[in-house]
Amino acid sequence: MYKIMLADDEGIVIDSLKFILEKEFGKDCMIEYAKTGRSVIELAENFRPDIAIMDIQMPGINGIDAMREIRLNNKDVIFIVMSAYDKFDYATEAIKLGVLDYITKPMEKNRILSVVKRAMEIIDRERAKRSNDLMVMEKLEMVIPMLESGLIYSIFLQDKFSEEALNYKTILGIKEEYGYMMSVVCGDSDGESNLTNAVGTGVRLQNHYAELRAYLKDFCGGIVGNVMSNKVAVLVPCESPDMEYAKRNELIEKTREFAGMLQRKLGVDFKIGIGGVKEFSKMNESYDEALVALVNGSGRVAHADDLDIRCGYEENYPVNIENKLFETVEKGDYAGAGNYAGQFFSWMEDNFPDSLMDIRLKILEFVLYAERLLYVKGGNTYEFKSRTDYLPSVLNTDNLEDLRKWFIDKIIEITQKVENNKTDKSESLIEKAEAFINRNYMKDLSLEDISRYCNISSYYFSKLFKQETGENYVEYLNKVRIGNAKKMLSESDVSIKEICYSVGFSDPNYFSRAFKKYEGVTPSEFKDANM
Repeated sequence: MYKIMLADDEGIVIDSLKFILEKEFGKDCMIEYAKTGRSVIELAENFRPDIAIMDIQMPGINGIDAMREIRLNNKDVIFIVMSAYDKFDYATEAIKLGVLDYITKPMEKNRILSVVKRAMEIIDRERAKRSNDLMVMEKLEMVIPMLESGLIYSIFLQDKFSEEALNYKTILGIKEEYGYMMSVVCGDSDGESNLTNAVGTGVRLQNHYAELRAYLKDFCGGIVGNVMSNKVAVLVPCESPDMEYAKRNELIEKTREFAGMLQRKLGVDFKIGIGGVKEFSKMNESYDEALVALVNGSGRVAHADDLDIRCGYEENYPVNIENKLFETVEKGDYAGAGNYAGQFFSWMEDNFPDSLMDIRLKILEFVLYAERLLYVKGGNTYEFKSRTDYLPSVLNTDNLEDLRKWFIDKIIEITQKVENNKTDKSESLIEKAEAFINRNYMKDLSLEDISRYCNISSYYFSKLFKQETGENYVEYLNKVRIGNAKKMLSESDVSIKEICYSVGFSDPNYFSRAFKKYEGVTPSEFKDANM
């Protein structure tokens, strides 16, 4: 349906246009008309036309001024101007107002219909675009909650902010480098600020999740996770690494009001824990703080910065260097780990040059913790007596430079083992898979067969095989089969068809195509050249 508005002070023109349009378009159009500038403006406000066919010369407000006024409230209306005057200044003004066409009177029927059809095509395209935009928006409304939950899960399930989580961050358009986590918990109050009946209230919360998510979005604009038991995790990005006291105080007060509103709206008691502001790589730490704040705090809202729940450090202790040291150990970055170990030792040397025993204890503490990370990562066998020489080596060394060397060497050695474990694991698996393929290439060999033999999932095997060899397992299998086929073609009189089946191909045509892909010639051409 197209809504068409006619504006002309001559009744005969109105009647003629109405007759032409209704005869051509019938029920596909709804037509209204007005005969003065003022009345056409009022009609446009109520009728909201798609197309307006306007005469320039009308009593009172002229057509150009009327169009200008109509355009203020209806930016999508398509104007078609008609006039008995072919004046350049009118045409110029009409163009400025985005008029589709300028028709001089007397009007020809075909000319009118042609212009109106063109206007209708424009409307159809805009409506289709709008419909497509709405469909995309609707799909995004379904996808975005899944992406947000994926980001929250990647924070929970990773020891560090992984590449996967960074991908979610990019997709969701999060540009901030800092943020804090909230844990929104529901339950039945026991009268002493504690919440009970996690299972029952969790089920109720699932039923109201969409509503709760909308409230949370309005409140903080954060990234909202799924319901886990009776909890919902929320990540709130922020630009600054610190939250000033006044801002924190304001956040707590607003969160208290918000928790009360949730209780009234959803009929369940709520408590909200808030973690400290962290880099995105440490969002899991912020969430841990939010949970601890819930346990240790009182009332509806508890903020980690209000509670004594963190380890305190002396004023100039290099916490950041310590964190970076163990992050690089976990990554297997031995160059980085050695660098941070050296920086930390320099801090001890500069600040406590006479505290030899404390330095000894600290480097032993760091080396033992780094080894723990190595064992946690897997691939190494713990031996009870593997550290027998650690204590004597450190206690018998009085020279700080020798202690520095022992410390850095140990950290690098441990970190190299972390890296080597990754390589050794993947190499041994790939070697095992290649050996299996070389023994069984003539059989109907599937990805599942190989991954089952290696005792890892087919998804992980496929990814690892491609990563280590640069080709997928099918390409590798085909190369092995073609290699053996070449040998048979060169050394025997067996038919090409028999060779095809004997090396594991079930279709001679596919065998021929695969052979030519790898060798540049067909099997028969290869045989002729090598016999």
